[in-house]
Amino acid sequence: MNGALNVLLERCVYTRPALSALLERLSPFLGIAGNLRGKKVLLKPNLISAYGPALACTDPRFIAAVAGWFVDRGADVCIGDSPAFGSAAAVLKRLGVHSDLMQLGVRVVEFATSREFILANGLRIGVAAQALDCDLLVNLPKIKAHNQMYMTIAVKNIFGIVKGLQKSLLHMRYGDTHHRFAEIILALVDLLPENITIADGITAMHVSGPLHGRPLALQCVAGSVNPLAVDTALLAALELAPDRSPLWLAAGRRKCPGAQLAEIEFPFLHPLDFHGSGFVAPEWLAPVRFNPIRFLRGTMKRMILALRL
Repeated sequence: MNGALNVLLERCVYTRPALSALLERLSPFLGIAGNLRGKKVLLKPNLISAYGPALACTDPRFIAAVAGWFVDRGADVCIGDSPAFGSAAAVLKRLGVHSDLMQLGVRVVEFATSREFILANGLRIGVAAQALDCDLLVNLPKIKAHNQMYMTIAVKNIFGIVKGLQKSLLHMRYGDTHHRFAEIILALVDLLPENITIADGITAMHVSGPLHGRPLALQCVAGSVNPLAVDTALLAALELAPDRSPLWLAAGRRKCPGAQLAEIEFPFLHPLDFHGSGFVAPEWLAPVRFNPIRFLRGTMKRMILALRL
């Protein structure tokens, strides 16, 4: 994990001029200022489902603005994810941003090829090769509540580099406790190439998640080269107890850089500037492990969708 502990918090709206101007301000802190010609950039938004509500995904206006900013600086930009249901292309079409990306010359890649790794705990896991074969991975999470993991922010979004079916298998095999599952997600961060996070919280999703929550006008964008620091900062900004988050607790046990608010610097806005937002996280966490009926139902749904798409 990268060691820089700046977290860039700012307010913004969903217009390309506003987002482009914001990215220009953030870029020196993210190490992406200047000409990016020839650099292969993969955008990894949260594209959870081709048939879920648009609110559950990274906003299409946010995706298009970030993609356009990188294209304007000469980068070779592609976009990909491994949705729970459907393909990345299907989700982008559902969001209405697919044609905009095509006009920009952005290629959509499906996380189809698996590359195996053995994690520190001995677990063998397959990660999408498409997510690793880039010069820079740009993590574009949606700030939202999560009924199993408390919050989906930067670190949880990285779970999307695992293919859809294998994600379900991990839920089944290693979902006996929230903390064990959190350790697996956190370990994925160490496999990433050079990466930055630019989180979409302009309209956040709260109360429930990861699919069916309620919108909250937070107007927040958060950036860093350290995804865990983004999570820690946003837990503070939303006035949420960090020890309710299994991922934050797992990071604390590993003494990961970015797990402690005191070690983070804020060149722009501070988490205190977002207090009073009214963000509501789940009061209790649902089990991580899928029951067998849910697992079989989800597997059948993926097979049917694969035939349709």
